[in-house]
Amino acid sequence: MSKNSVSWHTIDESHAGQRIDNFLLGLLKGVPKSHIYKLLRNGEVRVGSKRAKAEYKLQLGDVIRVPPIRMAEPAAKPMTPDSRLPEFPVLFEDEALLVIDKPAGVAVHGGSGVSFGVIEVLRRQRPQAHFLELAHRLDKETSGILVLAKKRSALLAVQRAFQQNQTDKRYFALVQGRWQGNRREARFPLHKVVTPEGDRRVYVREEGQAALTIFRPQQVWPDCSLVEAELKTGRTHQIRVHLAHMQHPIAGDEKYGDFEWNRELSRSGLKRMFLHAAKLTLPHPVSGEPLTLQAPLPPNLQNYLNKLKQKSDETEL
Repeated sequence: MSKNSVSWHTIDESHAGQRIDNFLLGLLKGVPKSHIYKLLRNGEVRVGSKRAKAEYKLQLGDVIRVPPIRMAEPAAKPMTPDSRLPEFPVLFEDEALLVIDKPAGVAVHGGSGVSFGVIEVLRRQRPQAHFLELAHRLDKETSGILVLAKKRSALLAVQRAFQQNQTDKRYFALVQGRWQGNRREARFPLHKVVTPEGDRRVYVREEGQAALTIFRPQQVWPDCSLVEAELKTGRTHQIRVHLAHMQHPIAGDEKYGDFEWNRELSRSGLKRMFLHAAKLTLPHPVSGEPLTLQAPLPPNLQNYLNKLKQKSDETEL
């Protein structure tokens, strides 16, 4: 990729409220994350005349200065009319919201080397949509409920509901080890680090941001347990890091999990991380009435649970 001159970009409603690092990742297709974060650290990307940190949220009317970029990196394969785009199951849709059941293995937005994620696919499939934005995020390997806004007012309302803890978010996770007791609270502050390569890592540290997850066991076996996770805060990788810190890493978690156990799980049929956003209740952005959304466990996870139950039943006989 080669851009030999400074470019300027004025932020409209479609990008207002978006973090500047994610805006740049979408803008500079094919440029490695590490280079984009280096531009931000060095102050080469400006909002008006000021430096911008990676977490800066763009405002309507902001003018972004992007410096010349000279990279010898392979560009992401663009979408073409013949591209086979995935169809995402729609859980709910009206004039304000679009809620889908996101499959595991699909990023919510495109980045370096990936030409498209959920948002790019949906925008291409819905060219008539004047506004379509992610209201929150799910990790690439997490499946389940993902909310998108079809109006800027709806986007702001949903984001405000998340920020003010007006939502009820429940996930299912299969974890290593036999769960002890019933309801357990994880109150461990989380500190996020972005590596030079642009990879996000999260650690439990005293200087981190407050984070709270409530866990409830659903089914317990001798060497693993199915738990429900209720998110009371929305930190990056919160459930994954809290469970790993509690010595119950999530099955198939390639970043925070037990790697030897993951290999055993893969051989026994579990080929992905077992974390699923199963239920979400939030105030509707227009009516204010409670809206409850549910996504069933995908077949690959349900089938693995069925195997565990069958094995357990056979052991008891």
